[in-house]
Amino acid sequence: MKIVFMGTPDFSVPVLQKLIQDGYEVVAVVTQPDKPVGRKKVITPPPVKREALRHEIPVLQPKKVRHEYKEILDYKPDLIVTAAYGQILPSELLEGPKLGCINVHASLLPEYRGGAPIHKAIIDGKKESGITIMYMVNQLDAGDILTQVRVPIDEDDHVGSLHDKLSIAGAKLLSETIPKLIANEIEPKKQEESLVTYAPNISREMEEINWELDGETIYNQIRGLHPWPVAYTTLNGKPLKVWWGHKVNAPKKGLPGQLVHFDREGIVVATGNETAIRISELQPAGKKRMQASQFVAGAQLSTDMKLGEKE
Repeated sequence: MKIVFMGTPDFSVPVLQKLIQDGYEVVAVVTQPDKPVGRKKVITPPPVKREALRHEIPVLQPKKVRHEYKEILDYKPDLIVTAAYGQILPSELLEGPKLGCINVHASLLPEYRGGAPIHKAIIDGKKESGITIMYMVNQLDAGDILTQVRVPIDEDDHVGSLHDKLSIAGAKLLSETIPKLIANEIEPKKQEESLVTYAPNISREMEEINWELDGETIYNQIRGLHPWPVAYTTLNGKPLKVWWGHKVNAPKKGLPGQLVHFDREGIVVATGNETAIRISELQPAGKKRMQASQFVAGAQLSTDMKLGEKE
């Protein structure tokens, strides 16, 4: 059976690897164009492209797949599998393969349709997430569900750790699903529209910490943005990335955003509802990521300072 795989970031790589391990004929891989990365803007291929080339699989990188789909259909795939590809597929592509187009989505649909389901699940303090294998249609993540698997979210999970769990779970579930799809053993299930929620891509506004919120909410925001794109606040009017922190009992109360204590273990910041967060890893503007203890040793901090204030 001929499969075209469409994916782009690290999340997609285990899914592609599993298709190859299972012996399917992956006739082509479609991924996003190479992009400049880092301060030096080095042109870098997506992770899926590197993996495809390692297996000598042809790679296509259309800028806009809705206009550049014919070359994909020239491979005459029986099935198209997508996983975090990053572009909406045109009808011509969706209707091309005889087994259709299926997607590996990182949520328990109909919850969290959109581009940031992993981030949103943690930000919302969910105790579980999951993977959905679904048919693709001309509407965002709205196709019929083929299979699902649930994945628990631990208290210390962050986007990076949950991403890895879901990526592996997605590859395994896809491996179990395709044989049943070929054998026509799956009854697709429509999504319950009344239960639909969305997880739009993370905006700059969503990254800024509001210290008026309670400690639990801020902790979920920090781990829901770690290790990318990373929560931030301001100190003396300048951006300060908050890479990691935990809820703690503050040694004394303070106004939201106020530094109430700092030592070798980090910086304790008052939050809403008389709770607190201990920042343990941070990154001042123009400097490298560092432990908060290192920052405390070199910065002139005082307990009348407040985070989040603009100059």
